[in-house]
Amino acid sequence: YDLKAEVQTDPEPQKNARILVLGAGCPSCRALEQAVLRALDDLNANISVGHVTDYAEIAKFGVMSTPALVVDGVVKSTGRVLSPEDIQKLLA
Repeated sequence: YDLKAEVQTDPEPQKNARILVLGAGCPSCRALEQAVLRALDDLNANISVGHVTDYAEIAKFGVMSTPALVVDGVVKSTGRVLSPEDIQKLLA
């Protein structure tokens, strides 16, 4: 996967993305984002993915441990990298 091709250039991705990865851009955050993209590819789903790196925005979700995964505005996971299979189950 080419992460650069998938990353939104919208300065406020949280406004229109259905799935958000919250985290400063550490290796775990990037790994979670890659797992999300793989899961969506496996499901042939065309769902927008955003990445929020601003700590103030992350705090608005009440997240204290990153990486975190948000689906439709609801925090589904914090503090760990989910597998593509786990992400598929969350989206089902």
